[in-house]
Amino acid sequence: MSNAALERAEAAKLPQDDIIGILLTQHARIRELFAEVHVTLGDAKRAKFGEFRALLAVHEAAEEMILRPVARKTAGEDEAAARNEEEREEERILAELEQMNPDRSQFEAKLSEFEKAFRDHADREELEEFPAVRDGCSREQRQKMGRRLLRAERTAPTHPHPATAGSPAAQWAATPFESLLDRARDALGATRRRP
Repeated sequence: MSNAALERAEAAKLPQDDIIGILLTQHARIRELFAEVHVTLGDAKRAKFGEFRALLAVHEAAEEMILRPVARKTAGEDEAAARNEEEREEERILAELEQMNPDRSQFEAKLSEFEKAFRDHADREELEEFPAVRDGCSREQRQKMGRRLLRAERTAPTHPHPATAGSPAAQWAATPFESLLDRARDALGATRRRP
């Protein structure tokens, strides 16, 4: 069974709106999108990368805003800081990928590097951070966090913003403005294609 299938199976065991279940399901979809971006070409590859980029940007921003402050208390300061630092690096790489032509070999090499970093990061969250949050919060608290996460995702930026990554305070301060610009950019089709 693939990691994505395992994540979905684990998420299905949790109550609806449980933040851990939501994040596991998103991790599964992100893993699938990595594979889909790798195997597509041309405009289909650009579209899949756009879907991937938007999901990952929204996921990481909301995770930092909602999960990470609780994880600081349940998993410890060092654990939360390590996950924030990994996400800061992910945002930087995602921003680089966004500027590259998906049809070039350099894009594939960078995407493969990023995929390994994401897998390592997601595995650490699932093995260290998520169990601490699950054990340290009641079912009701996790469901409330899940609903807050989904609300935060509706207004989160859809493009990487490395300057705010890794800081829940910076995410809360900058997210409304960044999100407005990103969503306007997406609606107008202003994402430039790279030669």
